[in-house]
Amino acid sequence: MTTNGMSVHNTKEYSHSGSTEDVDSPVIRMDQASSAAEIQATLARLKEQEISVTARLNELVNSQKELQRELGKLDLVRAQLASQAVATRSISNNMLSDAASTAKRISGAVQRLDLEQARVRSTLDVVEQVAELKACVLGVTGSMGAPQDWETAAGYLNRASKIPKEIICGSFAEEIVPSAEVPDPPNVTLEQAAESLCGLFLREFEKAAREDNGVKVTRFFKLFPLIGRSDVGLDVYGRYVCQGVASRARANLNAGTGGGQRKEGFFYANALTKLFEHIAQIVEHHGTLVERHYGQGRMVRVIERLQVEADSQGGIVIDTWSDERSIDRKLTDIRSYAFTFLVQSFLPTQNTRPTISRTSSPAMFDRAAETQPNDDDGADMKDVDGILSEIAVMLGRWSLYSRFLANKSRGATLSGEENPEVLTMPSLLFNSTLIKKVSDRLISPFNIMTTFFFRRSVEKAFQLDEQPPDLSLNMNKPIPSNAPYITSAVDDVMYIVNQVIQRSLATSQRDVVSSVVPTIARVLGSDFVGMIQRKMRDESYPKGAVQGALPPEHTIVAFLVLINNLAISTDYVKRIVQSRLESLSPAGPSTNDETPSGTLADLYPFGHDAVFVTNALKSLQTSFEQKTSELISDGIFVVFKNVMKPRLRPILADAFRDIDYSLTEEDLDELEREAEAENESVLAPEDAVPRRFQAGWDALTKPIARVLTDANFDRLLSTVISYLGEVLEKRIWSYYGRINSLGAVRLERDIATIVGLIVRGGRYALRDSFTRCTQICLVMNMEDDEWEELQTLPASAGGDGVDWKIDGEERARAKAMVRNPL
Repeated sequence: MTTNGMSVHNTKEYSHSGSTEDVDSPVIRMDQASSAAEIQATLARLKEQEISVTARLNELVNSQKELQRELGKLDLVRAQLASQAVATRSISNNMLSDAASTAKRISGAVQRLDLEQARVRSTLDVVEQVAELKACVLGVTGSMGAPQDWETAAGYLNRASKIPKEIICGSFAEEIVPSAEVPDPPNVTLEQAAESLCGLFLREFEKAAREDNGVKVTRFFKLFPLIGRSDVGLDVYGRYVCQGVASRARANLNAGTGGGQRKEGFFYANALTKLFEHIAQIVEHHGTLVERHYGQGRMVRVIERLQVEADSQGGIVIDTWSDERSIDRKLTDIRSYAFTFLVQSFLPTQNTRPTISRTSSPAMFDRAAETQPNDDDGADMKDVDGILSEIAVMLGRWSLYSRFLANKSRGATLSGEENPEVLTMPSLLFNSTLIKKVSDRLISPFNIMTTFFFRRSVEKAFQLDEQPPDLSLNMNKPIPSNAPYITSAVDDVMYIVNQVIQRSLATSQRDVVSSVVPTIARVLGSDFVGMIQRKMRDESYPKGAVQGALPPEHTIVAFLVLINNLAISTDYVKRIVQSRLESLSPAGPSTNDETPSGTLADLYPFGHDAVFVTNALKSLQTSFEQKTSELISDGIFVVFKNVMKPRLRPILADAFRDIDYSLTEEDLDELEREAEAENESVLAPEDAVPRRFQAGWDALTKPIARVLTDANFDRLLSTVISYLGEVLEKRIWSYYGRINSLGAVRLERDIATIVGLIVRGGRYALRDSFTRCTQICLVMNMEDDEWEELQTLPASAGGDGVDWKIDGEERARAKAMVRNPL
């Protein structure tokens, strides 16, 4: 159906693209209209759409006319530009073509002139170089003739070496340079002269070396680079200095022949030290001369020759030392030692204790070990200690020597990928035979002997172990010794720990630290801590003879001393490690040769060795502290359970004995008068509980406190008070319904006094264990208005400023304890 030129089907489409008003009212198709009004409405809507479409079409027609006008203007502009382009091409063809051709001719002429000038300069350079070459050839032959001026001849050869090879070997030079006196081509003449002078210099150098004429040696050594024979000069110089090193090393080693010097503790260490010092002096003093005449970094070639000689002479010293000290036999004896005392101490059937008496102080343990009967089964501790000291000196000198050569070689061997701030071992050392011998004959025996020395020292320390004299829990008996009260084994073992760590760090060898420090941690954790643990379990465990009886006094004292051993040894290890990390100044007697100096970064300069050593020492401290802390906690709990806990309830029972918190004020006054009449034989009610508790508490804690260290006693006190808070809380609840308002005030005062007695001495953190007790007393003494205000708050609220540890039900129970509140 079509209406007004538009199909009904399109009506719906136009209705969707119309105004917003059309969208709001539904579109009714003409064939769906059911009344005249709907037909009129549909016609009206179609009329509006027709008007809208017509307006849009008119706009398009109007804009098309404007576009046509703009296109016409563009056509006019294009025509004008075409005429301008024709005029421009005409000008270019008629006026500028002559100028362009002229410029091209001028440019070509300039280029030809430059080429001619370059050829002339090149020709002049060749002529000058050939003239210089001829002068050098004549000068060399003339100087090598009758005058025999070798320096001048070498100077002419050096000047000739700066002339390009293509000039020397060129046909022009072969035509111009030869003369009647020198008919050979210049390259042949120069090569023959260089070979002749090289042979002459070699003979003169060796002759001067044999005559030990240092002036002539230096004179001819400086001439080799001038004739282009730098490698020959460096090689012959290397042989010369190596001969000096070898002769000096043999003299040092033969100095002890036929006498007792070789048996001295540091003879071979001093021989090796002198070898390294001699090489270092040669490198330091002669390096400037070599680099000035041969070039930067050329001293490395001489150092390589010196290192070959050091491998030989150093190997001889180490092998001779090993044979003289019978190192292989001692290592066999060490490996066969069974540590019988330590092994038997951990066996469950071990019932006997050693009877070896102690005759020396902890600081002089090594002297005491020397005076004791030798029960080492062939492994003499004195010899082992001396060998370890000698190895430490040799390794320390090897480290200094390695660091010196690494610094001297780093400039010549540093590649672009390496960090210049990180010192690396040079290849001439890393691949040397001496470093392998140091590892096999020094480092490996040092690690094995150190392990034996330390473990045997721990074993010896427990064989010589002694308790502090005259320790007692009786406060009336004075203790003659000074705190802390520990057995002698702690000082002995920690002295050896400090000595072993100091000696190991003095070697400046990462392989030593990676073996020795974990060994110390292992031996301390298994043998040292294990022996103390076994004594705590088998020999000194505080247990009564019968059920319910207190342990014997000597057992308690021995157990407390063992706990002190763990705490003091932990503190010793921490101080030893921290002193090594902060400053490596010597601590205790030691030889100057094995005393480390400087920081860890100075002692371990290669790569990240210093970081590795730091982590190893920290790991030692951490692992030992973990093991001792666990055993200390177990020991503290045993003391609490078997010594302290059985006496806490009787102390509280005695403190509150015959205390009645339901008495009136008149009853209290009468009791006060009775106490005064008894002439202080009866305590007043206000003072009874605090005085009785103080007497019992002091009798319980002071004997323990004077034996334990402060840190251990604080840990024990923390455990005791946690339990005491629970017991005291039960005591307070036991007065439910048996207390009046005055008694509540008295109870709160007594509880506060007891807490004050316990935390005296600045232990205020222990008050937290009594928070529930004090809050119960606080609620008991609340006024009614305070109680009502508290009741309005939620059970978990803290709006009243109190961090409640008792819940609402317990607060209500505490408030109900008072029988007749005011």
